[in-house]
Amino acid sequence: MDTVRLSRQPKILIFGPGWLGHKLAEYLHAELSPIDITDKPAVVALLDRVHPDVVVNAAGKTGKPNIDWCEDHKQETIQSNIVGPLVLLGACEPRGIRLVHLSSGCIFTGASPHTGGFMESDAPNPVSFYSWTKAYADEVLQKFPVLILRLRMPVDKEQNQRNLITKLAGYAKVINVENSITVVDDLLTATKTLIEQGATGIYNVANPGPVRHEEILVMYREIVDPAHVYELVGTEELYDLGLAKAGRSNCVLNTTKLKEAGVILPDARERIRECLLAYKRRLS
Repeated sequence: MDTVRLSRQPKILIFGPGWLGHKLAEYLHAELSPIDITDKPAVVALLDRVHPDVVVNAAGKTGKPNIDWCEDHKQETIQSNIVGPLVLLGACEPRGIRLVHLSSGCIFTGASPHTGGFMESDAPNPVSFYSWTKAYADEVLQKFPVLILRLRMPVDKEQNQRNLITKLAGYAKVINVENSITVVDDLLTATKTLIEQGATGIYNVANPGPVRHEEILVMYREIVDPAHVYELVGTEELYDLGLAKAGRSNCVLNTTKLKEAGVILPDARERIRECLLAYKRRLS
């Protein structure tokens, strides 16, 4: 890992005015741009006007309502998840602008070859077109001094269709598998710290400790809605019932490298409970 520290507060520009883009912009006091990252002339013109020290790519296609969309919209997914990041790289590098790219742990699935989960250096085994595009972009970007943050199943205290709490609460049938999760507030602090360190390379940004979906739903019933009902089903049943088309990633991410960088995130179960308590207050 190479580090280049700035002697002043870096000027940050964020692309991707979605859920995480807005949260990052507010937390980092950064400018948020709606410009299409595949539009190179527009990207270049904005960089030359703003002169940022750091660009954060929070843009990308995850599909609506889920990644099944990407299976039927491959060209659009490639443009957003592969071409766009490469446009940003090509525009930032010659200008000496540091690039931060939000990636995903969904490039892995199944059991890890290591104790503690998949490491940043492990070869991806994507099971959907969406996860393949994220893995492909990582493969190219990691050859440059880019900071790549892999998050997994974001959890937040506010209702949002990308919040894992909201997702699980909206499903009648749920698979009960172990996964890593990333609490959004902890993603924000980790991103700020790594930017300030001038870190480059890949980091798994997840809260320590794998969690099963049923554990989250048990806490949801305890804290938010005692009347909530759901049914646990096997993964294959989702496909048999037509509830899923693309392969679903289920994995645990190793966070040793993040800890070694001095970024110590709280335990996943503890943070999920805190998020659920705040989630309940906001619903009230």
